[in-house]
Amino acid sequence: MSKQKLIRITTVPLSLEKLLEGQLAFMNDYYEVIAVSSDKVHLENYGKNEGVGTFHVSLTRKITPFRDLVSVFKLVKFFKKEKPLIVHTHTPKAGIVGMLAAYLAKVPIRLHTVAGLPLMEASGLKRKILNTVEILTYRFATGVYPNSKGLYDFILENGFTKAHKLKIIGNGSSNGIDATYFDPKEFSEKTIQTTRNELGIPLEDFVFIFVGRIVADKGINELIAAFSKLFKTEKSVSLLLVGPLEADLDPLLPETSELITAHPKIFTVGYKEDVRPYFVSSNALVFPSYREGFPNVVLQAGAMGLPGIVTNINGCNEIISEGINGMLIPVKHSDAIYNAMKKLIADKNLVVNLSKNARKEIISKYKREEICRALLTEYRDREAML
Repeated sequence: MSKQKLIRITTVPLSLEKLLEGQLAFMNDYYEVIAVSSDKVHLENYGKNEGVGTFHVSLTRKITPFRDLVSVFKLVKFFKKEKPLIVHTHTPKAGIVGMLAAYLAKVPIRLHTVAGLPLMEASGLKRKILNTVEILTYRFATGVYPNSKGLYDFILENGFTKAHKLKIIGNGSSNGIDATYFDPKEFSEKTIQTTRNELGIPLEDFVFIFVGRIVADKGINELIAAFSKLFKTEKSVSLLLVGPLEADLDPLLPETSELITAHPKIFTVGYKEDVRPYFVSSNALVFPSYREGFPNVVLQAGAMGLPGIVTNINGCNEIISEGINGMLIPVKHSDAIYNAMKKLIADKNLVVNLSKNARKEIISKYKREEICRALLTEYRDREAML
């Protein structure tokens, strides 16, 4: 008996790789899975690696209504040809384009995961446009999955949809954490020494690490200001930035960019496929983001045994508990980042205790296989209701 078709859509293939790593391959045992995204070459390579089908469609992360309408009609034609049982979208642009196309093609099960809302940092006309996009996306969907309690509440408070359409899968997160892959025991002391030597970080330094896009709404301006202040009194400290610079979408302040380039103890390595050597070579995560859904970086760092200094926003404050596995700080507050970093440097026992709890907290709640099985159960339940 042939399997029913499941189509998963993201705006860019990198989201399939990083946000949904391993999930499509898991679902391929139960459905015929097709991945849809932009960047044809990258997408096709992803499909080969995961053993799933692919279909390329042009999608951008910017507001491009005319290009998006072309993509909608292309997807409608594709859906009518393939006749999928389920279309499941991720990321805002893929959500509105994919849900509208699935609605027009009369796909029976239309699902959208909310893993962060750019509109939280928008205002004026842009905010109104993005609000409308969310409302329409949820209207076209038959089910909407915020990946954190904070997002669930935000969606209801803003009237984007009704509670009966919303559900959180498991304890939150879009994909959970691969506990065997993100395990500090897989790395030796020699790995730490080699990584630090290659970067030029002294072995005796306390290393704070940030992993993510190097953009303003990740709190990088505040982080750099806080670290620069910290370095005036604490010389045995380093800051490691791992992630791509996206100057066109959300540029940093000029003074921030200058400090990143000129500071002797700020190290940048760009985007890395494998972030584990950098985590294991660091002492604490600093993640001062303005907005998140359910940040994988905080899960990964915790699984690698790092305490987290994170902003008190949805997702982050569901992973990190104050004084248990990390510290919560207010958004857009460089002094709070400074004080938290200073506290960790000054209190070695606190660092030891937070580190002891870090992995245990993550593994007990967010194992990847449990998230995948919970989502599969949700798919089966939706099928049963048809």
